[in-house]
Amino acid sequence: MASITPPTTRPVPRTFRRAVVTGGAGFLGSHLCEALLAAGTEVVCLDNFLTGSPANVAHLLEHPGFRLVRCDVTDFLHVPGDLDLVLHFASPASPVDYLKLPLETLKVGSTGTSHALGLAKDKGARFLLASTSEVYGDPQVHPQPETYWGHVNPIGPRGVYDEAKRYAEALTTAYRTTHDVDTAIVRIFNTYGPRMRPHDGRAIPTFIRQALAGEPVTVAGDGLQTRSICYVDDLVRGILALAASGHPGPMNIGNPTELTVRDIAETVVRATGSRSELAFVDRPVDDPQVRRPDTTLARRVLGWQPQVAWEDGLASTLSWFAEQQAVSA
Repeated sequence: MASITPPTTRPVPRTFRRAVVTGGAGFLGSHLCEALLAAGTEVVCLDNFLTGSPANVAHLLEHPGFRLVRCDVTDFLHVPGDLDLVLHFASPASPVDYLKLPLETLKVGSTGTSHALGLAKDKGARFLLASTSEVYGDPQVHPQPETYWGHVNPIGPRGVYDEAKRYAEALTTAYRTTHDVDTAIVRIFNTYGPRMRPHDGRAIPTFIRQALAGEPVTVAGDGLQTRSICYVDDLVRGILALAASGHPGPMNIGNPTELTVRDIAETVVRATGSRSELAFVDRPVDDPQVRRPDTTLARRVLGWQPQVAWEDGLASTLSWFAEQQAVSA
Protein backbone atom coordinates (compact mmCIF):
# COMPACT_ATOMS: atom_id res chain seq x y z
CA MET A 1 0.00 0.00 0.00
CA ALA A 2 1.19 3.52 -0.73
CA SER A 3 2.55 5.03 2.45
CA ILE A 4 1.44 8.31 3.92
CA THR A 5 3.50 9.98 6.63
CA PRO A 6 1.25 10.46 9.68
CA PRO A 7 0.58 14.18 10.07
CA THR A 8 1.62 15.88 13.28
CA THR A 9 -0.72 17.71 15.62
CA ARG A 10 -0.38 19.88 18.69
CA PRO A 11 -0.10 18.00 22.02
CA VAL A 12 -3.50 17.16 23.48
CA PRO A 13 -4.27 17.80 27.16
CA ARG A 14 -5.75 14.39 27.91
CA THR A 15 -4.95 10.73 27.36
CA PHE A 16 -7.20 7.72 27.83
CA ARG A 17 -6.45 4.42 29.53
CA ARG A 18 -9.37 2.33 28.24
CA ALA A 19 -11.94 3.09 25.56
CA VAL A 20 -15.03 1.54 24.01
CA VAL A 21 -15.63 2.00 20.29
CA THR A 22 -19.14 1.04 19.20
CA GLY A 23 -19.19 0.11 15.52
CA GLY A 24 -15.48 -0.51 15.91
CA ALA A 25 -15.31 -3.06 13.09
CA GLY A 26 -16.63 -0.57 10.55
CA PHE A 27 -14.62 1.60 8.19
CA LEU A 28 -14.10 4.55 10.54
CA GLY A 29 -14.33 2.54 13.75
CA SER A 30 -11.51 0.20 12.78
CA HIS A 31 -9.18 3.12 12.07
CA LEU A 32 -10.08 4.64 15.43
CA CYS A 33 -9.32 1.35 17.22
CA GLU A 34 -5.95 1.23 15.48
CA ALA A 35 -5.07 4.83 16.39
CA LEU A 36 -6.12 4.42 20.03
CA LEU A 37 -4.00 1.30 20.42
CA ALA A 38 -1.04 3.10 18.88
CA ALA A 39 -1.50 5.82 21.51
CA GLY A 40 -1.38 3.27 24.33
CA THR A 41 -5.13 3.09 25.01
CA GLU A 42 -6.78 -0.27 25.67
CA VAL A 43 -9.74 -0.76 23.31
CA VAL A 44 -12.98 -2.70 23.59
CA CYS A 45 -14.46 -2.91 20.10
CA LEU A 46 -18.21 -3.56 19.95
CA ASP A 47 -19.93 -4.45 16.70
CA ASN A 48 -22.84 -6.59 15.51
CA PHE A 49 -21.28 -6.83 12.01
CA LEU A 50 -24.44 -5.58 10.33
CA THR A 51 -22.33 -3.35 8.07
CA GLY A 52 -18.89 -3.75 9.68
CA SER A 53 -16.64 -6.78 9.33
CA PRO A 54 -14.30 -8.72 11.63
CA ALA A 55 -11.78 -8.57 8.78
CA ASN A 56 -11.34 -4.83 9.41
CA VAL A 57 -9.85 -5.51 12.85
CA ALA A 58 -8.37 -8.96 12.26
CA HIS A 59 -4.85 -7.49 12.38
CA LEU A 60 -5.57 -6.15 15.89
CA LEU A 61 -6.75 -9.41 17.48
CA GLU A 62 -3.32 -10.40 18.76
CA HIS A 63 -2.74 -7.00 20.36
CA PRO A 64 -2.83 -7.42 24.17
CA GLY A 65 -4.81 -4.20 24.59
CA PHE A 66 -7.56 -5.08 22.11
CA ARG A 67 -10.80 -6.96 22.68
CA LEU A 68 -13.47 -7.61 20.05
CA VAL A 69 -17.02 -8.28 21.27
CA ARG A 70 -19.99 -9.09 19.07
CA CYS A 71 -22.69 -6.86 20.48
CA ASP A 72 -25.82 -5.06 19.28
CA VAL A 73 -25.90 -1.80 21.24
CA THR A 74 -29.66 -1.48 20.66
CA ASP A 75 -30.30 -4.63 22.71
CA PHE A 76 -28.01 -4.33 25.71
CA LEU A 77 -24.71 -2.72 26.56
CA HIS A 78 -22.49 -3.77 29.44
CA VAL A 79 -18.73 -3.52 29.59
CA PRO A 80 -17.02 -4.67 32.80
CA GLY A 81 -14.15 -2.68 34.26
CA ASP A 82 -13.14 0.94 34.16
CA LEU A 83 -13.60 3.13 31.08
CA ASP A 84 -12.67 6.72 30.45
CA LEU A 85 -13.81 7.10 26.83
CA VAL A 86 -16.83 5.92 24.83
CA LEU A 87 -16.77 6.59 21.07
CA HIS A 88 -20.22 5.91 19.61
CA PHE A 89 -19.75 5.07 15.92
CA ALA A 90 -22.32 2.28 15.53
CA SER A 91 -24.66 3.03 12.62
CA PRO A 92 -25.20 2.21 8.98
CA ALA A 93 -23.58 5.16 7.23
CA SER A 94 -23.96 4.78 3.46
CA PRO A 95 -27.16 5.34 1.47
CA VAL A 96 -27.20 1.71 0.33
CA ASP A 97 -27.13 0.57 3.95
CA TYR A 98 -29.59 2.93 5.58
CA LEU A 99 -32.08 2.71 2.72
CA LYS A 100 -32.00 -1.08 3.11
CA LEU A 101 -31.97 -0.91 6.93
CA PRO A 102 -34.17 2.07 7.84
CA LEU A 103 -35.49 0.74 11.14
CA GLU A 104 -32.09 -0.48 12.29
CA THR A 105 -30.62 2.94 11.44
CA LEU A 106 -33.27 4.77 13.47
CA LYS A 107 -32.95 2.34 16.35
CA VAL A 108 -29.17 2.61 16.67
CA GLY A 109 -29.42 6.40 16.52
CA SER A 110 -32.00 6.43 19.31
CA THR A 111 -31.85 3.35 21.55
CA GLY A 112 -28.21 2.60 20.74
CA THR A 113 -27.17 6.15 21.54
CA SER A 114 -29.14 6.02 24.80
CA HIS A 115 -27.35 2.81 25.81
CA ALA A 116 -23.92 4.21 24.91
CA LEU A 117 -24.62 7.40 26.85
CA GLY A 118 -25.81 5.35 29.81
CA LEU A 119 -22.55 3.41 29.74
CA ALA A 120 -20.53 6.64 29.74
CA LYS A 121 -22.62 7.99 32.61
CA ASP A 122 -22.16 4.84 34.71
CA LYS A 123 -18.39 4.78 34.11
CA GLY A 124 -17.79 8.53 34.42
CA ALA A 125 -16.31 8.43 30.91
CA ARG A 126 -15.96 11.03 28.19
CA PHE A 127 -18.54 10.35 25.45
CA LEU A 128 -18.12 11.27 21.78
CA LEU A 129 -20.96 10.95 19.30
CA ALA A 130 -20.23 10.39 15.63
CA SER A 131 -22.70 12.71 13.96
CA THR A 132 -22.61 13.70 10.33
CA SER A 133 -22.73 16.53 7.82
CA GLU A 134 -26.07 15.00 6.82
CA VAL A 135 -27.66 16.90 9.72
CA TYR A 136 -27.32 19.94 7.42
CA GLY A 137 -29.40 18.20 4.73
CA ASP A 138 -29.44 19.97 1.37
CA PRO A 139 -27.98 23.15 2.85
CA GLN A 140 -29.13 26.69 2.19
CA VAL A 141 -26.03 28.08 3.93
CA HIS A 142 -22.64 27.48 2.34
CA PRO A 143 -20.15 26.53 3.65
CA GLN A 144 -21.85 24.95 6.64
CA PRO A 145 -20.91 26.24 10.12
CA GLU A 146 -21.89 24.42 13.30
CA THR A 147 -24.43 27.16 14.02
CA TYR A 148 -26.49 26.24 10.93
CA TRP A 149 -29.63 24.29 11.82
CA GLY A 150 -29.95 22.47 8.52
CA HIS A 151 -32.48 21.86 5.74
CA VAL A 152 -33.61 18.25 6.13
CA ASN A 153 -36.61 16.36 4.76
CA PRO A 154 -37.62 14.20 7.75
CA ILE A 155 -39.93 11.94 5.71
CA GLY A 156 -37.71 11.50 2.65
CA PRO A 157 -35.69 8.33 2.06
CA ARG A 158 -32.55 9.89 3.59
CA GLY A 159 -34.51 11.05 6.63
CA VAL A 160 -33.94 7.79 8.50
CA TYR A 161 -30.22 8.59 8.72
CA ASP A 162 -30.43 12.38 8.93
CA GLU A 163 -33.01 12.38 11.70
CA ALA A 164 -31.40 9.51 13.59
CA LYS A 165 -28.25 11.60 13.88
CA ARG A 166 -30.16 14.79 14.72
CA TYR A 167 -32.00 12.94 17.50
CA ALA A 168 -28.70 11.45 18.71
CA GLU A 169 -27.27 14.98 18.95
CA ALA A 170 -30.29 16.14 20.98
CA LEU A 171 -30.03 13.11 23.28
CA THR A 172 -26.30 13.64 23.78
CA THR A 173 -26.92 17.28 24.68
CA ALA A 174 -29.68 16.29 27.13
CA TYR A 175 -27.35 13.86 28.90
CA ARG A 176 -24.79 16.66 29.18
CA THR A 177 -27.21 19.21 30.61
CA THR A 178 -29.30 16.84 32.74
CA HIS A 179 -26.80 14.23 33.95
CA ASP A 180 -23.56 16.23 33.62
CA VAL A 181 -22.05 13.60 31.31
CA ASP A 182 -18.83 14.80 29.65
CA THR A 183 -19.97 14.71 26.00
CA ALA A 184 -18.78 15.80 22.58
CA ILE A 185 -20.37 15.78 19.13
CA VAL A 186 -18.37 15.53 15.92
CA ARG A 187 -20.01 16.23 12.58
CA ILE A 188 -18.16 14.12 10.04
CA PHE A 189 -17.95 15.15 6.39
CA ASN A 190 -17.32 12.79 3.45
CA THR A 191 -14.40 10.53 4.33
CA TYR A 192 -12.51 8.00 2.23
CA GLY A 193 -9.63 5.57 2.62
CA PRO A 194 -8.70 1.90 2.99
CA ARG A 195 -11.36 -0.51 4.32
CA MET A 196 -14.29 1.09 2.57
CA ARG A 197 -16.54 -1.58 1.11
CA PRO A 198 -16.51 -1.66 -2.70
CA HIS A 199 -20.32 -1.97 -2.84
CA ASP A 200 -21.28 0.37 -0.01
CA GLY A 201 -22.84 2.84 -2.45
CA ARG A 202 -20.73 5.88 -1.62
CA ALA A 203 -19.15 7.73 -4.51
CA ILE A 204 -15.43 7.09 -4.09
CA PRO A 205 -15.49 3.31 -3.49
CA THR A 206 -18.06 2.96 -6.27
CA PHE A 207 -15.91 4.93 -8.72
CA ILE A 208 -12.80 2.96 -7.75
CA ARG A 209 -14.52 -0.41 -8.09
CA GLN A 210 -15.97 0.47 -11.47
CA ALA A 211 -12.75 1.98 -12.82
CA LEU A 212 -10.62 -0.97 -11.73
CA ALA A 213 -13.08 -3.32 -13.43
CA GLY A 214 -13.19 -1.22 -16.61
CA GLU A 215 -16.90 -0.61 -16.15
CA PRO A 216 -18.72 2.69 -16.81
CA VAL A 217 -18.28 5.03 -13.85
CA THR A 218 -21.76 6.07 -12.77
CA VAL A 219 -22.12 9.74 -11.87
CA ALA A 220 -25.40 10.98 -10.41
CA GLY A 221 -27.12 13.82 -12.26
CA ASP A 222 -24.81 16.16 -14.13
CA GLY A 223 -22.03 15.59 -11.61
CA LEU A 224 -21.80 19.28 -10.72
CA GLN A 225 -22.97 18.78 -7.14
CA THR A 226 -20.07 19.24 -4.74
CA ARG A 227 -18.52 17.24 -1.94
CA SER A 228 -15.63 17.92 0.42
CA ILE A 229 -13.66 14.74 0.96
CA CYS A 230 -11.30 14.03 3.84
CA TYR A 231 -8.75 11.22 4.08
CA VAL A 232 -9.45 8.89 6.98
CA ASP A 233 -6.15 9.54 8.80
CA ASP A 234 -6.91 13.26 8.96
CA LEU A 235 -10.42 12.55 10.22
CA VAL A 236 -9.23 10.17 12.96
CA ARG A 237 -6.65 12.69 14.09
CA GLY A 238 -9.35 15.34 14.41
CA ILE A 239 -11.77 13.05 16.23
CA LEU A 240 -9.21 12.00 18.83
CA ALA A 241 -8.09 15.60 19.29
CA LEU A 242 -11.71 16.57 19.97
CA ALA A 243 -12.11 13.69 22.42
CA ALA A 244 -8.98 14.77 24.28
CA SER A 245 -9.83 18.47 24.26
CA GLY A 246 -12.87 18.42 26.51
CA HIS A 247 -14.80 20.62 24.03
CA PRO A 248 -18.51 19.69 23.77
CA GLY A 249 -18.96 20.43 20.09
CA PRO A 250 -20.72 20.09 17.81
CA MET A 251 -17.60 20.43 15.71
CA ASN A 252 -17.15 19.96 11.97
CA ILE A 253 -14.27 17.67 11.00
CA GLY A 254 -13.77 17.51 7.26
CA ASN A 255 -11.77 18.88 4.39
CA PRO A 256 -12.96 22.35 3.29
CA THR A 257 -11.60 21.81 -0.24
CA GLU A 258 -14.69 21.47 -2.44
CA LEU A 259 -14.77 19.23 -5.52
CA THR A 260 -17.55 18.39 -7.94
CA VAL A 261 -18.62 14.75 -8.09
CA ARG A 262 -17.61 14.75 -11.74
CA ASP A 263 -14.11 15.98 -10.82
CA ILE A 264 -13.80 13.16 -8.28
CA ALA A 265 -14.88 10.55 -10.84
CA GLU A 266 -12.51 11.84 -13.51
CA THR A 267 -9.59 11.90 -11.07
CA VAL A 268 -10.28 8.29 -10.07
CA VAL A 269 -10.38 7.19 -13.72
CA ARG A 270 -7.07 8.91 -14.46
CA ALA A 271 -5.39 7.58 -11.30
CA THR A 272 -6.37 3.99 -12.11
CA GLY A 273 -5.29 4.25 -15.74
CA SER A 274 -8.73 2.93 -16.62
CA ARG A 275 -10.46 3.28 -19.95
CA SER A 276 -13.80 3.60 -18.20
CA GLU A 277 -16.12 6.33 -19.41
CA LEU A 278 -18.50 8.34 -17.25
CA ALA A 279 -22.14 7.29 -17.34
CA PHE A 280 -24.69 9.76 -15.97
CA VAL A 281 -27.60 8.34 -13.96
CA ASP A 282 -30.53 9.85 -12.06
CA ARG A 283 -29.71 11.67 -8.84
CA PRO A 284 -31.07 10.15 -5.63
CA VAL A 285 -33.97 11.87 -3.88
CA ASP A 286 -32.81 14.73 -1.61
CA ASP A 287 -29.21 14.38 -2.78
CA PRO A 288 -27.42 17.52 -1.49
CA GLN A 289 -26.34 20.00 -4.14
CA VAL A 290 -23.40 21.31 -2.11
CA ARG A 291 -21.36 20.14 0.87
CA ARG A 292 -18.44 21.97 2.46
CA PRO A 293 -17.53 22.34 6.13
CA ASP A 294 -16.63 25.57 7.84
CA THR A 295 -13.71 24.26 9.94
CA THR A 296 -12.92 27.52 11.76
CA LEU A 297 -13.85 26.01 15.13
CA ALA A 298 -11.62 22.94 14.69
CA ARG A 299 -8.70 25.12 13.64
CA ARG A 300 -9.16 27.50 16.57
CA VAL A 301 -9.82 24.97 19.34
CA LEU A 302 -7.77 21.97 18.20
CA GLY A 303 -5.24 23.49 15.85
CA TRP A 304 -6.54 20.87 13.42
CA GLN A 305 -6.66 21.02 9.67
CA PRO A 306 -6.44 18.29 7.01
CA GLN A 307 -2.92 17.58 5.82
CA VAL A 308 -3.26 14.67 3.36
CA ALA A 309 -3.70 15.86 -0.22
CA TRP A 310 -6.53 14.30 -2.26
CA GLU A 311 -4.10 12.76 -4.75
CA ASP A 312 -2.00 11.17 -1.98
CA GLY A 313 -5.00 9.81 -0.12
CA LEU A 314 -6.44 8.46 -3.36
CA ALA A 315 -3.17 6.69 -4.18
CA SER A 316 -3.19 4.94 -0.81
CA THR A 317 -6.86 4.02 -1.17
CA LEU A 318 -6.37 2.68 -4.69
CA SER A 319 -3.48 0.51 -3.53
CA TRP A 320 -5.65 -1.03 -0.83
CA PHE A 321 -8.51 -1.69 -3.26
CA ALA A 322 -6.11 -3.24 -5.77
CA GLU A 323 -4.69 -5.50 -3.06
CA GLN A 324 -8.16 -6.65 -2.04
CA GLN A 325 -9.08 -7.29 -5.65
CA ALA A 326 -5.92 -9.40 -6.12
CA VAL A 327 -6.66 -11.43 -2.97
CA SER A 328 -10.23 -12.18 -4.04
CA ALA A 329 -9.29 -13.00 -7.63
